[in-house]
Amino acid sequence: MTVKEARKWASSFLEKYGREPRVADLLMQHLLRVDLADFLLVQQEKFEEWKTFEKWVREHAETGKPLEHFTGQAEFYSRTFRVTEHVLIPRPETEELIEAVKPLLLGSDVVVDVGTGSGIIPITFKKELPELRMYATDISENALTIARVNAKNLEADVQFEQGHFLEPVMDVEIDVVISNPPYVPEFERENLSEVVMHDPELALFADDEGLAAYREIIEQINNMKKLPRLVAFEIGHDQGELVPGLIMTNFPQANVQVLQDINGKDRIIIWQNSA
Repeated sequence: MTVKEARKWASSFLEKYGREPRVADLLMQHLLRVDLADFLLVQQEKFEEWKTFEKWVREHAETGKPLEHFTGQAEFYSRTFRVTEHVLIPRPETEELIEAVKPLLLGSDVVVDVGTGSGIIPITFKKELPELRMYATDISENALTIARVNAKNLEADVQFEQGHFLEPVMDVEIDVVISNPPYVPEFERENLSEVVMHDPELALFADDEGLAAYREIIEQINNMKKLPRLVAFEIGHDQGELVPGLIMTNFPQANVQVLQDINGKDRIIIWQNSA
């Protein structure tokens, strides 16, 4: 079978299952280890990787397994990160979190990313602003293994610690806390796509209608060695009033902003404290 014939079969098969045919081209490019320009040139050549390609296409069509779990990598902020079923696949909304926080950081800041997953947030900040001192925490050792691999591959000096939210760094004087914690309420489980449901549940779902992680992190912030100058959260689209309410209940003097994502949905909390 030629590459062109394999593409035609895959596109028809994926459309039958309501999947995006473009996934077939991305899987094939990955298997052939070529960029788009070279890929278009080899379409008439024999496709020796046919069996693997067919297996992947069928599995994606039948289960919704995401492209990134086949290739083992994902793009974030123009960098390639290693990903597995143990970490969230990076989302564009988190790039918007980076963009919102980046202008507010100082070169002398000590920053912690809480619930780091694959490490995309602390690694990105360290690459963009090398003078920062970066910490990152996660309760999952499997996730931290992936994060450490990414930090090594991208030559980013980040100190990773295992533990529950801020617990591992409670004795560190932190200037900035950043977190994209689990925030999906359990009752929304049935509305999530098959692709999203391949992400680890630990990183998706939270009790208390999706607010449990924010409550715990805010409580931990209240017990830190010093009050961070800046806290930034990624939130669910319907949490733009609830999360600020939690913050203001505990820190009445806080300056809290809710920023919307590119789709006009509440997505980012910027919480600043006076010196």
